[in-house]
Amino acid sequence: MNLEKMFEMQKELDERIIREKGLEGQDLLPGLILALQVELAECANEWRGFKFWSNDQQPRTERLIKCSPCNGTGDLNYERVAEDAECYGDHEFIKCEDCNGEGTEGTKNPLLEEYVDCLHFILSIGNQIGYLDANDVTDMQFIVAENRGVSAFGDLFNSISSLSGELRDESIYLSSHDKYFKRQFIERHYQEIFLRFNTLGDYLGFTPEQIEAAYMEKNEINHKRQQEGY
Repeated sequence: MNLEKMFEMQKELDERIIREKGLEGQDLLPGLILALQVELAECANEWRGFKFWSNDQQPRTERLIKCSPCNGTGDLNYERVAEDAECYGDHEFIKCEDCNGEGTEGTKNPLLEEYVDCLHFILSIGNQIGYLDANDVTDMQFIVAENRGVSAFGDLFNSISSLSGELRDESIYLSSHDKYFKRQFIERHYQEIFLRFNTLGDYLGFTPEQIEAAYMEKNEINHKRQQEGY
């Protein structure tokens, strides 16, 4: 993965959001960390492997995409259906060419989508703490550990909590010497998040190419959302 490019793309999106939402000068790290934890929980929910009480523990890796023009009906005249139900008139079926009348436009991978949503917030946190400015991310090592399932998710949650704790304890009263070592601790916890995140992605079966492609697609969607007043 071209991490440097992805950091820069996320920085551009973050700066746009901050500018357009009037968030200049605000401490966004607590919200970003909470958002990452929420997205990670949603990723676990799509994975389903922790649900020992359920017979359905299969990961959600394929879901039909509803066709937008016909609202998933296959019929461009779908709004008349409600009128027909109330006997207002005859419904003329107009086949949707976008989906060939099937109501769907291919499939998506919900598990990968949630995983990549986590990546967006990981990159945002890195930008907020200035990680890219102080480190060469092109040489960032990704260690794939022997880790499975619940442990992979749990370890990542713990790493996020550790970084959160370090950031909360940061104080303006530290000496320059102490601030240097504090910075090292923060960067070390951040690196650990990336390592654990990679371990999880490896366990879930995602390749770096899949992750990067999914990130690029979601980044474009996020820019479009801002344009549309999301």
